Amino acid sequence: MLAQERYEQILSILEKDNSVKVSKLTKLFNVSIETVRRDLEYLEKEGLLKRVYGGAVLKEVNSKQLSFQSRKKEYIEEKNEIAEVAAGFVTEDQSIAMDAGTTNLEIIKVLKKKFERLTILTNSLMIANELADMDKYTVILTGGIIKNDEFSLVGAIAESNISNFNIDTAFINVNGISLKDGITDCMFEQLQIQKKMIEVSQKVIILADSSKFDTVSLLKICDLDQVNMIVTDSKLKQNVFEKYTRNGIEVVNK
Repeated sequence: MLAQERYEQILSILEKDNSVKVSKLTKLFNVSIETVRRDLEYLEKEGLLKRVYGGAVLKEVNSKQLSFQSRKKEYIEEKNEIAEVAAGFVTEDQSIAMDAGTTNLEIIKVLKKKFERLTILTNSLMIANELADMDKYTVILTGGIIKNDEFSLVGAIAESNISNFNIDTAFINVNGISLKDGITDCMFEQLQIQKKMIEVSQKVIILADSSKFDTVSLLKICDLDQVNMIVTDSKLKQNVFEKYTRNGIEVVNK
């Protein structure tokens, strides 16, 4: 079992039971006590749990782990701002890759009003449904396994299909941006989809509201030098904006 798979199971147990013992995890994963301790140390460093004698407890309920429907209701004003700005980097007849994040759904609503012909590659069932009335759009679903709570398609089939395309611009939703740790997220199933979309795209635009800056989530998507720009909202603090731009990162907001 991969470390990332163990992390996911540990967090699932904590969400259900609020605590977990090292002894239980060693039996569940069939690994040594030292391996489990390293896993717990890593998750504690990421701020996802608190280690206690003999195990760990849930540190807090993190909004980054909320369902799609819950996240959809968060930061609505900021997402609308990001959508308007991001749409400005699209031109007629472009090909665009979009992951299943909630901000991409808002971008699609803006694009529908501005463009007659686009090619959209996505693993989002919500985006595909939103574009069902756009006859001149070419909408390509990645295929794969349906992840019901995220209204998305994931897995090896989706990843393999993405590799067949050459895309102009990818819009990627993320949960963390850090000068040290790069671009991060917490969705295990979406991670490889995001990586593949970045890999096949000539231009990569990261979408993140201002609260995501200087934060690190569980899974690394890519380094900052693999992205062309970050689109955020107008609430980003000036000192944070200047810190990133001084380091050669293009940050754009309204």
